[in-house]
Amino acid sequence: MFEKLFAESGLSLDRLKSLLEVGAAGSIVKAAGGDPVRQSQYSRQIKELEDFFRIQLIEREGKGTRLTPSGRELARISRFFLLGLSNFQRGCLAEEQTFKLGASATFIRRFLLPVLLPSQKVGASYTTEVVNDTAIERRLHDLTLDFGIISRAAISRPLQTKVVGKWKLALWVPKALGFREAVAKARFQDQTLPLVLPRTELAGLVLQSLALEKYPAHLVCDNFMEARAVLEEQELGAVLPDFLTPDQPEKFVCIPIPKLESPTFAFYLAWNPRLLRLNPHATRRRDLLAGLLARRMAE
Repeated sequence: MFEKLFAESGLSLDRLKSLLEVGAAGSIVKAAGGDPVRQSQYSRQIKELEDFFRIQLIEREGKGTRLTPSGRELARISRFFLLGLSNFQRGCLAEEQTFKLGASATFIRRFLLPVLLPSQKVGASYTTEVVNDTAIERRLHDLTLDFGIISRAAISRPLQTKVVGKWKLALWVPKALGFREAVAKARFQDQTLPLVLPRTELAGLVLQSLALEKYPAHLVCDNFMEARAVLEEQELGAVLPDFLTPDQPEKFVCIPIPKLESPTFAFYLAWNPRLLRLNPHATRRRDLLAGLLARRMAE
């Protein structure tokens, strides 16, 4: 069945691992970490793979290199295969597994870290990374993330999702600014209300429909947690999700804005079903995470 694969030399786990490392780093030089010996080794091993498959696997891009479409496909197949072997080895050695989770900075701090505490008895080790929706989707396909939290339902196949919680946006204005509610609402509508906006985390929420895409914010930050910290200084208003409120809400007014209050957003736990086939333990982790996160968001 596999006679042709083993009819000539050039294919090995070590060579496939080198291809994955070069693809992840973006160049042979970066993958080698400046070590000329390792750089030569990577070049030789990838050339041997190219000779074996009789196809180009890497190509130049500026001063670096990138995987060709064929290189990306071989890397995907190799990662799938090596992950299966790695999971099998851990099972044989009864080693604890580590799962990689990607999400926004706000979701990690507000929901993910609390449910991963030892007191929750999650039964495995986890690492978290701040990753946007687009990168989460790509890395789930690549199997370089085990699970991700995204804020959109539409996701490419074969990836799957499950809702873990829904939320809305709210406009908070410090009373210290001296705006009556009607004035604050009018100034928000004509985009003269002084605001801090977390553009990175708002970017996936269709800003144009929320009248926030071109809002001339006084201060722009990365995420909702940072925006809330700025709001606490009581010098700027802030658009925040309803699961984040000021520590002293009596010093602020929550202004009802139809464009903000109408849309309902959601967080989805996303995964690649191929991961579940490679790692049977991942199914239990997925279900446990989904349940813990849903309960946390409902609090």
